[in-house]
Amino acid sequence: MKPTKIEKVEPILWDRWLLLKIYCEDGTIGIGEGGVHGWQRPTKTMLEVMTPYLLGQDPSRIEHHYQWLYRSSHFMGSVVQGALSAIDIALWDIKGKRLDVPIYELMGGMTRERVRCYMHVNGATIEELAADALSKVQEGFTAVRFSPFPSDYYLHKSYAEWADEAVRRVGAVREVVGNAVDICVEIHRQMTPAESIGLGRRLEQFHPYFYEDPMLPDSPARMADVQEQCNIPIATGERFTTIFEYQQLLEAKGAAYVRPDVCLCGGLSGSKKVAAMAEAQHVKVIPHNPLSPVSTAACIQLDACIPNFALQEYTGESHPPKSELLMQPLELIEGYLTVPSGPGLGIELNEAALRFPIKDKVLDTPIGFDGSVQDR
Repeated sequence: MKPTKIEKVEPILWDRWLLLKIYCEDGTIGIGEGGVHGWQRPTKTMLEVMTPYLLGQDPSRIEHHYQWLYRSSHFMGSVVQGALSAIDIALWDIKGKRLDVPIYELMGGMTRERVRCYMHVNGATIEELAADALSKVQEGFTAVRFSPFPSDYYLHKSYAEWADEAVRRVGAVREVVGNAVDICVEIHRQMTPAESIGLGRRLEQFHPYFYEDPMLPDSPARMADVQEQCNIPIATGERFTTIFEYQQLLEAKGAAYVRPDVCLCGGLSGSKKVAAMAEAQHVKVIPHNPLSPVSTAACIQLDACIPNFALQEYTGESHPPKSELLMQPLELIEGYLTVPSGPGLGIELNEAALRFPIKDKVLDTPIGFDGSVQDR
């Protein structure tokens, strides 16, 4: 492989997402994605700050560039890591394209040919939620994920009322999909540890595949208490930005599944490290992915090469704007995404779609019946 250098770094604000294109002198273009919805503009600024270092560099030195940029700043957290994640994914895409192989071939090779997905389902009422879950099963999905709380959960004055509603909603989904489908319960950090344990014990009867973020993830020890005292596997980690946070969680035995976000925790390199740490603890990986088809493609590359993959989050990409981004959409068959065989990420951007208008997220957080701030 002949040497080449990075000659241009182009962050792109597209719809609700932050994409990245890195151009090399030999004509190779790497595609990446970083950050989280709502923070794409500051992450774009961080990429612009990092660009002078990248220009003229050898794109193949992926780990070296991460270490240099990560250690050169006094700042840490989601904005820095979102930018570094986008760079990491794009550099892996460049390396795969220049070597004419998929990224998973460079990360140990394929461990599976298709990736099992869970699909989001929603509904304001119990009946609407159950109907949406059934429709997704009829489309071929063998796992569905949903919140057990109605949208106005934060207005409930009684924990008993809140919990009763959650039990009814989970029970209704289980009844309509049967035991041949896995149900995944997403709490969105909306309960205290004590509330999490109480509700978790009541939901055991429905055998959820996982119980996601039952409390804020900032205390691995307390998360471990929840995991120990309710007989449902906990999944968490989507807000983590470094391997060190995962280390604390795994040491505390605070989760049965870890949820690295390839656009937030160091890209494919960081996510692969998280997967290896989890494998050593017999913990499986469920990558977080509510983002664009670019991050979905990156997740598939990770899923394809790790032995402890469990499920892939999927939100659907058959409607605009997501359906417009790729020249050839990712192949979804009966709830499974096919692992692409093309070089790098295995995708090609539709340049015309990049003109989609930007949609900034209005930052908001629910306010409870007593005027207190609730978690989103």
